[in-house]
Amino acid sequence: MDCNEGGGGGSTKTEERREALVYMWGYLPGVSPEKSPILSLSPVRFPNGMEGGYSWKDVCGGGCGFAMAISECGKLMTWGSTDEEGQSYVVSGKHGTPEAYALPTEASILKAAAGWAHCVAVTETGEVYTWGWKECVPSGNLIGDLGMVERLQKDTTGNQSSLPAEQVNSMSQGFNLTSGTVSHLESKRAREEIAKRRKISSAKVESESSTGGEEFFNPSPCLVTLGPGVRITTVAAGGRHTLALSDMGQVWGWGYGGEGQLGLGTRVKMVSSPHVIPCIQPSASGKDRSSVISQGSKIPGSYVKEIACGGRHSAVITDAGALLTFGWGLYGQCGQGNTIDQLRPSYVKSLSETKVKNIAAGLWHTLCVSVDGRVYAFGGNQFGQLGTGADEGETLPKILDSPGLGSKHAKVASCGARHSVILTEDGQLFSWGWNKYGQLGLGDAVDRNIPSQVSIEGCLLKNIACGWWHTLLLAERPI
Repeated sequence: MDCNEGGGGGSTKTEERREALVYMWGYLPGVSPEKSPILSLSPVRFPNGMEGGYSWKDVCGGGCGFAMAISECGKLMTWGSTDEEGQSYVVSGKHGTPEAYALPTEASILKAAAGWAHCVAVTETGEVYTWGWKECVPSGNLIGDLGMVERLQKDTTGNQSSLPAEQVNSMSQGFNLTSGTVSHLESKRAREEIAKRRKISSAKVESESSTGGEEFFNPSPCLVTLGPGVRITTVAAGGRHTLALSDMGQVWGWGYGGEGQLGLGTRVKMVSSPHVIPCIQPSASGKDRSSVISQGSKIPGSYVKEIACGGRHSAVITDAGALLTFGWGLYGQCGQGNTIDQLRPSYVKSLSETKVKNIAAGLWHTLCVSVDGRVYAFGGNQFGQLGTGADEGETLPKILDSPGLGSKHAKVASCGARHSVILTEDGQLFSWGWNKYGQLGLGDAVDRNIPSQVSIEGCLLKNIACGWWHTLLLAERPI
C-alpha cells in the first residue's frame, strides 16, 4: 500500500508510512479474566493518550507471566501479570493493558530483559537499572580486579568443586562474594512460596512498604554501579543471574553463580557485586587484542559483541563470530560435547569453522544463528525445543535441516523456557517446542519437535522475543 501526501497532481510516490504493532501469545495471566492461555497471535493495544509516545519501538525477552516492550519514546512498557502472581511487584499494567514502568531516570530505555523474578534495563546513556529478587540486585563493592578473579580460578580444583564460600570471602578482601548457609534450592522454593502468597496492587504500594516481602524483594529500581566510564549497550537476564555488555566489548555479571554461569571459574553461590567476566585477554604488550583465551585455546576475536542468558547458563559471541558458553551443562546446553558444568567461558570448538551472529538460550537449551543464516541447536530436548525431530538431546551443536525450513536463512532466534522461535531473512516466523500455553502461536496447545510456520499476513516482521511461557512479535504494517 502506498500513501500519497500533499495535494500535487503528479505521480511522485512518497515513502510508505508504516504502523508498528506488537503481537503476543502464550501465558500472560493478567490479559484475560480467566487467566486463559493465548493460543494465537493477539495484538497488544498501545495505551491511548500516553504522554510522549504513541507507538512501539522494540520487544524484550524474559519474564515469567509478564511481558516487556519499549515504546517509541523510550519508555519501558510492561503488562500481563496479576495481583495474585508472584512477579506482580516488578511490573505495571498487571491487568493486560501496557503501562509505562516508573524508572528513576528521564533517559530513554535502549534494551531490557527479565528473568524468573527480576528485571534489568539499560538506558541510551549506558546506565543499568535492575529490580526484583534481592539476590539479583547488586550491592557491595565492585569486583574490578581481574588478578583477583584469576586467583579465584586457580584455587578452584576442577569443574565439580570450589573453595568454600567463607574461604573465598576471606581471600576477596571485601569484594563481597557471599553464600548463605541454606541451600539455594531450598531458598528458591521458600521464595516462590512467599511470592505466591503475596497480593500487591502495584509496584508503588510495594515500594512504600517496609515489611513482609522487603526481606526478599527489591521492588524499587536500583542503579547498578559499574567501573568509571563504563557504558553498557545491552543486557541479558537468566533465572537468577544477569549479564551486561559494555560498548568496549566487556561482559559484566552478577547474581547467582552456583553452576558457573557468571564465569568466575568457581561455584561461588552469590556474587552480589558486578564483576568483569574474563573473556578477553590482552597480549603481553597490551597492544594486540586479537585473541580470546578459553581454557588455554586461542580463538578469533577482539571483544564480545553479543550476550545471552539461559536459566542457569550463559553464552557470548566475539566480534569474529566465535561462540563461548559457561554455566550449567547437565543437558548439554553449553555445546561442549558433554554434560559437565563450564565454570569459565569455554570455546565451542565444534563451531570453529562457523561464524555465529546471534545467540539465544532457554532453560535447558541453546540456539545460535550463523552469518549465513543456518540454525544450530543443542541441549535438552524434552519438549522438542531443539527442533531436530528427534527425542534425544544434543551435547554438540546440531544444524537444523527441517523440510519446513527448506533453504530459508534465519535472521534472529529467541528461546523461552522450553520453546524456540526464529525469524527468517524473508520475513517468516517459525516456532517449535513446548506449547502447553500456546506459546508457539499455532492456534493449539500441541508440542512440536520440528519448526512450524506461524501464520501472519500483511505485516513486515521486525523482531521476536520469548518470555518463559509466552512470545512477543514486533511487526509493521502499511497505513
